Formats: sequence, C-alpha cells, structure tokens
Amino acid sequence: MAILDKHKVIEKNASLLLVFSFLVVTIGGIVEIAPLFYLENTIEEVDGVRPYSPLELTGRDIYIREGCYVCHSQMIRPMRDEVERYGHYSLAAESMYDHPFQWGSKRTGPDLARVGGRYSDEWHVDHMRDPQSVVPESVMPKYAFLERKMIDGEYIEDNMRVNRMVGVPYTDEMLENAQADFTVQIDPFGDTDGLLERYPNAQVRNFDGAPGISEMDALIAYLQMLGTLVDFSTFEPVANR
Repeated sequence: MAILDKHKVIEKNASLLLVFSFLVVTIGGIVEIAPLFYLENTIEEVDGVRPYSPLELTGRDIYIREGCYVCHSQMIRPMRDEVERYGHYSLAAESMYDHPFQWGSKRTGPDLARVGGRYSDEWHVDHMRDPQSVVPESVMPKYAFLERKMIDGEYIEDNMRVNRMVGVPYTDEMLENAQADFTVQIDPFGDTDGLLERYPNAQVRNFDGAPGISEMDALIAYLQMLGTLVDFSTFEPVANR
C-alpha cells in the first residue's frame, strides 16, 4: 500500500508524470536502438535477392500508383496460420530494395508476398479485367484499362538512377541497358542473355498475351516475381554478429 500511495503522487503531479514518462521512453528507446550500432548489418544477406528488372520496377510503380497496397500487404508474419496459408515468413532482405516497402497487416485481400507463380498469367489478366469472374466475393475494382495503356520505358533509366541514389545497387551496365532490358523481357525470342545475367531468374514472356508492352505486362511481371527469388528449401537463417 505504501508503494501505491507514492505512485499517487506521480499521478497527481502532471510535471512529475511527464518527467518520469520521458525517462521511461528514453530508456526503452536506448535499449532498442543501441544494439543496432554494434551489428555489422541489420539485414541478413540472402542468396537470390536482387534489384528489380526494369519491367518489374515499372510494374511495381503501377502497383503503388493504383493503390494495391491499400488492400494487400507483402509481409507474412512468423505465425502458423500465416505460414500455412501464404508460405515461408517474410525476410527483411526480400524488401531491401523497396522504396517504399510494402509491409503491413491491412488485408482486404490476401497477402501477396508469395503470389509469384501461384497463378498463371492468364488468371492474372482475367483477375485484372474482372476480379469477380475468378473470385466472386472480391470487392476489387476492375483494371482492364491497364491492357490498353501501352508503355515504352522512356524514363526507366531515370527511374533506376533515382533508385540508385537511395541505395539500390544498379550498376552502370544496368543503367546503360535499361531500355533494352525493359523491351526484351516480354520477348522470349529476343536476346535475353544480358538481361538474365544482370537479373538472374527474371521471367521472360509476353505476360498479357497481346502485342506490345502494356501496363498489364509490367504489373504481372512484378506480381509473378514476388516471393520467387529466394530458394527457401536451401535457406538457413544466420544470426547477425
């Protein structure tokens, strides 16, 4: 009871309560932040993770522009129900080149961190055209207009340069070949050796099945890549020193 009585003094004195609250928050912050200065790297390096190809990067920008992140997260938490439904929990390294990242827990629709390869390109096209045709209970709006918006990657090199400024390791070679890599990724009969050397495991094909490069192509290229870069059958977590 004596301790509780002393606590009342703090509760009744606004200034004293403010000072002690500040001290508690300060101590808690130091405990959380200080260890980070002693880590060689706060993000574990994982084999397979690479910067987005020019077409994938364009698709990601469309994903953000259309507000897909409002209803779909890209962060699978290490909980049994999430792992069993979506797959291996998300790694920080998978988002290390995302500006901004697409984490979150707001899910009107399912998490998309592992959506790559789960559905065919044709399914994605149908889903974008008319979501309710493949998922009757969906409240997602129609995005058929993406098929009609053709793109040529005119500014993709500039986009990549900006991403390099914030830490994405695009090389001079990647920048010089940005336009060519953007175009050849939808052409399975093109010279894709350079593209695949610069962006291992990039998927090459006409994603929407129509002539030319559309915003639909770019968006599907991005979606089909999500969660496919890391081979989780060989992944072993390594503690940071």
